[in-house]
Amino acid sequence: MVPDLRVAHQMFIVKCAGADAAARASALAELTATIDDKQMAPLYYYIHTEEPAIELAWDEARYQAMARANTAAVEALEQGIKEAEEAGGEMEIAEGWVKVGEYWAGVGDKDKGIFALRKAFELTPGLRAKIDILFTIVRIGMFFDDKAFVGRELENVKALVERGGDWDRRNRLKTYDGVHLLSIRKFSEAATLLLDSLPTFASAELCTYEEVVGLAVLAAGVALGRVPLKTGVIDSPEVLSLLPTTPSLEPLATMVNALYTCDYATFFKALVEVDEQHLRLNRYMAPHAKYYVKEMRRKGYTQLLESYRALSLKSMADAFGVTVEFLDNDLSKFIPQKKVNCVIDRVNGIVETNRPDNKNAQYQLLVKHGDSLLTKLQKYGTAVRMSGSERVM
Repeated sequence: MVPDLRVAHQMFIVKCAGADAAARASALAELTATIDDKQMAPLYYYIHTEEPAIELAWDEARYQAMARANTAAVEALEQGIKEAEEAGGEMEIAEGWVKVGEYWAGVGDKDKGIFALRKAFELTPGLRAKIDILFTIVRIGMFFDDKAFVGRELENVKALVERGGDWDRRNRLKTYDGVHLLSIRKFSEAATLLLDSLPTFASAELCTYEEVVGLAVLAAGVALGRVPLKTGVIDSPEVLSLLPTTPSLEPLATMVNALYTCDYATFFKALVEVDEQHLRLNRYMAPHAKYYVKEMRRKGYTQLLESYRALSLKSMADAFGVTVEFLDNDLSKFIPQKKVNCVIDRVNGIVETNRPDNKNAQYQLLVKHGDSLLTKLQKYGTAVRMSGSERVM
């Protein structure tokens, strides 16, 4: 587990507004102990200079002692590389640079870790070993939450996997790519990849199996329709097998089940728990928590309204377990953006659906494409006539 992404989670919880004081204090204590145990001088300096929200007391003597330990450890590894160079062992040289890169990554030095791993990548002849090195570089980017960097490196991994990656690395790539897509709000693509990765999960260095199941359910809940949600999540053997032993997944399971069975009051209650326990406290999902909750509410409203031409605000509010005022205010945010196809008659207290006319939309699209085709044919006819007249002359 290089770098250890659990440390990144500790850093996130310490500065997370959604975590309670006890959780933040516990995370800070764990983070401090980890830095001391692993002699993580670069990470200690990084937190001091780049993460002011993490109130970790600075001790110059402590930092210098850890830095000396880091330098001594790397010098020993580099000595091994020199001996391998003298012996002419190419594989040993590449492995030596991998060890140097992993050491720097493990103590929290992003730049030195990536530099050493790049050298190891250039010296490594085997395709599978190159893929493993790139996976480590991707994890370094994830540790420091550099999404653009992670995206670029995953493209490099994909290129190598297409050239000859084995079954294990292809499956690991699904998990890595799915987690990254989730972190940049591409829920539909993330849901497909994460659900596909569950039966053959092999990325324990990235996250636990329970965590990836939770992320898969989150992505599927907002991205999938009722039928694929039923087959891919609700009836999934991987999800069902974890529920009895993983209480943290219960709000997620309740949320998707209630949405499928149209139990909207339970759905809204479970959505609040999911927000508090899974969205705000997950470093990949926290930036998208408000968007996710809003989209899930919209999904619930749309699903209910599909069954009616009109219904009263009171009955709709009762179905979701909210007040009429809340429902009126919430729907008014979606209606102008045409995300919920309805209008509100506040005087009579009625919500009227106005489903889009699909046949008319198809007709307009046909006319548009027909006009484009006629224009191209006219241009083609003109060109043909001109070329014919040139031959006559």
